[in-house]
Amino acid sequence: MPGAGNNSGAYLSAAGQQCLGKSIGKYYRFTRPFTLLPPLLGMVSGAFTAIGASAHHAGRGFFEHLAAGRAATVFYYIVLGALMAAVLNAASNVLNQVTDLENDRINKPGRMLPSGQVSIGAAVAFAAVLYAVALGLAWLIVPAGRRECFWLVLAAAALTYVYSARPFRTKRHAIGANLTIAVPRGWLLKVAGWSCVAPIATDVEPWYIGGIFFLFLLGAASTKDYSDMEGDKAAGCITLPLRYGVRASAWMIAPSFVVPWLLIPLGVVLKRPGGAGIPVLSGNPLVLVLLGFVLAAYGFFTAYLLLRDPDSLARTENHPSWTHMYLLMMTAQVGFAAAYMV
Repeated sequence: MPGAGNNSGAYLSAAGQQCLGKSIGKYYRFTRPFTLLPPLLGMVSGAFTAIGASAHHAGRGFFEHLAAGRAATVFYYIVLGALMAAVLNAASNVLNQVTDLENDRINKPGRMLPSGQVSIGAAVAFAAVLYAVALGLAWLIVPAGRRECFWLVLAAAALTYVYSARPFRTKRHAIGANLTIAVPRGWLLKVAGWSCVAPIATDVEPWYIGGIFFLFLLGAASTKDYSDMEGDKAAGCITLPLRYGVRASAWMIAPSFVVPWLLIPLGVVLKRPGGAGIPVLSGNPLVLVLLGFVLAAYGFFTAYLLLRDPDSLARTENHPSWTHMYLLMMTAQVGFAAAYMV
């Protein structure tokens, strides 16, 4: 009966499509998509900041400078960089869940791996594919023939491996863990965004900006550790709150929510070495000063949430300070781009 066969094929096709859609959705959730936006924004912000700095040095406006160059090529590299940052962060998240399986069986049993929704083999393969895609995208970013972005991304990818996997697994050590988060996701990310459109080897500006985000994440990254203390302890990961206690560690990381942003107005008045009086930060000085103080005020509020009841950090799976940490970082990324576009 041809009619029945056609209906059966259509049914199977629809069922297959539904199954494929569920599988894609599952692996998308596996990447922890909420955490992918900050690095994507960081790359775009770094690139826009570089364009704005070049425009200011050339005595032009942002859009005038962009129109005077190869705008299509610039946007192509920016899009590649943004995709690369999101994919690299997804790869890091997946790898971290593989290596944190013992921790997550206690801390987050509903996640994909401990709940059995994804196998270890599939997760390892997925992480490998994501890392390969991220490095492939970075290889395509060659402004004026430079591959600076690729080498930065390769270093960042290596550090995410060092953070998660043995024999290094710096996540086991309080200070080492924070360093291997803050360097790739703070310092190198911002510089990599800049490198998508402008050279970085002889310019202090992208490294100074990256250093601000590095100092922020050096402390702020620990906000995720408080709710995971039980599982981390069982797995031998001695994070900052486990090593120094909840209250002491909260006071240790609180300054990182405020102090780094004060380096923004400092960079407006600080002169480059041998730069003929040129400030380190070349964006709109009024906007940069305002941005620094607004971020410091927001950071002070987040630090207040941390310190008013430190013990609640260990009782709440996603403490408000964790959410504010991400929002603060994204606000800073957008603010830097705006300060260099006006």
